Amino acid sequence: MLFDRLFSRWTFGWLLAAVGVPVLLAAALLVGRTLTAGPAPAPVAAAPTAALPPAPEEPVPSPEESVPPAAPAPDDLPVVTYDPAPGGFPADPGTADTRPLAEGLTPIREVAAYDAPGGRPLAFLAPTISGVELTVPIVERRMGWTAVLLPSANRRIAWLPAGGWNTVALRDQVVVERRPHRLTWYRDGRAVRSWEVSLGAPGQSTPLGRTFVLGRTPPPQDVYGGVDIFALGAIPDDPDAVPTGLRGAHIGLHSWYTDDTLGKNVTNGCIRLTRSGQRQLLAELRPGTAVVVVDQLPAPPATA
Repeated sequence: MLFDRLFSRWTFGWLLAAVGVPVLLAAALLVGRTLTAGPAPAPVAAAPTAALPPAPEEPVPSPEESVPPAAPAPDDLPVVTYDPAPGGFPADPGTADTRPLAEGLTPIREVAAYDAPGGRPLAFLAPTISGVELTVPIVERRMGWTAVLLPSANRRIAWLPAGGWNTVALRDQVVVERRPHRLTWYRDGRAVRSWEVSLGAPGQSTPLGRTFVLGRTPPPQDVYGGVDIFALGAIPDDPDAVPTGLRGAHIGLHSWYTDDTLGKNVTNGCIRLTRSGQRQLLAELRPGTAVVVVDQLPAPPATA
C-alpha cells in the first residue's frame, strides 16, 4: 500500500490492493494520513539464533583529516515534506546492505541537508513532517559529517553537518525479501519473527533498498482489518504507474481484511502482512526503524 497526501497534514493515503474487492477498495486505497509516533516499544522475549551481519564500525578520523566546512544554506531552500523530496541528493551506496542501522538522528531545528561533506546545500530537514517527529537512520559518518536516509525518496541519502540534531538508539530492523514474500523482524541483529507478506504487482513492485518507518496512522477503511498502518519513507519507483488518486503517496506497511493474497504480488507497492503480525510490529517498532527490501537474502553457509 501507499500513503497519499495529508488530511490534517498527516493522515496518510494508501495504495489500492487490486484483487478480489470492488475497485475503490480492491487496490489498497489511498486515504488521509494522520501519523502518530505510537506507544513506547514493549520488551521482547529472547530472540532466535538467526542473526544479521554485525553493524558497521564507525570510522575513526586520522589526525590529518579536516572537517569540510558547511557552505551557508540559503533561507529559501525547500523543506523536505511528505511530498517527493527535492532532487540532487546522492544515491545510497549501501542500498542493499542488511547490516543493522543502530542509531537514528532527530533534528531539533531546521538542518541543512547537503549532497556531500562540504558540498551543496539542497534542502532543509525539519524536526517534524506533517506534525510527526522525524527520526532518520544514520548510515555513515565521515570527517565530521553524518549521512542519513532521505525521507520521501528512494535509495537516497543526505549529508548533515554537526549541530542542530540529537541521536537516538535504534534496536530494530525489518528485512523484506521479495522472492520468498517474507518479512523478518530483527532486534539487536537477531531474528525475532517472520511473516509471509503480499507485495507490489508487476509494474508497481515494492521498491528495493533501505528506507525506514516514518510514522503510523489509523486505518482509513475496514479493508485494513482495523489495525493501524505504518507509513514508510519510500515512495513508488514509478509514480505514473499507480492510479491517479494515489500520486504523491508513500509505501505503507499494513494488514488487510483477508490473508488470502499473502505470498502474492497484488498491491500497488505496499507490504501487507497478517493482522496479528502488524499489531506486534506496531507495539514494538519506533519511528526511524530501518526497513530494507531485497530480492532475497543469501542462504546461510552449510554446516559440516
